[in-house]
Amino acid sequence: MSAGFEELDWRPTPLGEISLRRRLEPNLQIDVYEAKLGDEFLMSSLFTVAEIALADNALAGLSGEDLDVVVGGLGLGYTADAVLRDPRVRSLHVIEALGEVIGWHERGLLPLSEGLTSDRRCSLVEGDFFAMVANGSSFGPSTRDRHDAILVDIDHTPRHLLHPSHAPFYDPEGQRRIADRLEPGGVFALWSDDPPDEDYLSVVEQVFATCEAHVITFPNPLTGGESANTVYVATVSPHVLRGGRRRSSRRTRP
Repeated sequence: MSAGFEELDWRPTPLGEISLRRRLEPNLQIDVYEAKLGDEFLMSSLFTVAEIALADNALAGLSGEDLDVVVGGLGLGYTADAVLRDPRVRSLHVIEALGEVIGWHERGLLPLSEGLTSDRRCSLVEGDFFAMVANGSSFGPSTRDRHDAILVDIDHTPRHLLHPSHAPFYDPEGQRRIADRLEPGGVFALWSDDPPDEDYLSVVEQVFATCEAHVITFPNPLTGGESANTVYVATVSPHVLRGGRRRSSRRTRP
């Protein structure tokens, strides 16, 4: 445990100034790692329950072994770390637009950095995840065309975007492109800071065989109350369908 406050890194990026800091949380007496983009908080090690649930809920929907997984958005590494805890995972490619964030982990600045960078199954890839989906490019030099699961934690919500160029991903065509990158029966999962969005669910169910919105609640030590995020989990039909629309099933779960 450290004392007070320390800025671990600060860099200008195409999206704005990004910084990483470590501070002592006085109420809990623990170190908290936080990343900011300009004046906006991007992530905090104080709130990781839903990031971990993103991985756990997605992988729970998969059967079989030797799973190939892609994560869009590295951040502090909690989703990637949760993926690697599943012994069925054969490979994990984490796509991160900001090389500065990858650099934090390569320099060992964060609690999970050593585990991620030393695991042979895990590759940290600098790139624009949304552009890769849009143009059909590979998620990495050794990746297959299709994957068992693709998890995304980049934007705040499907409406509150880090950059306007991400918007097409949340349209039906963008969702079809991500579905086409999945194996039959594969899973797409998305983290959101907002409650379940009915309009977005309607888009997802046009494309995927099933879709669920899991409301993830957790204690908030800053407010003394409870906070919530949403994890959307959608699955591709296990069968190749021709000449017909996929059957859709929607549920919202606490």
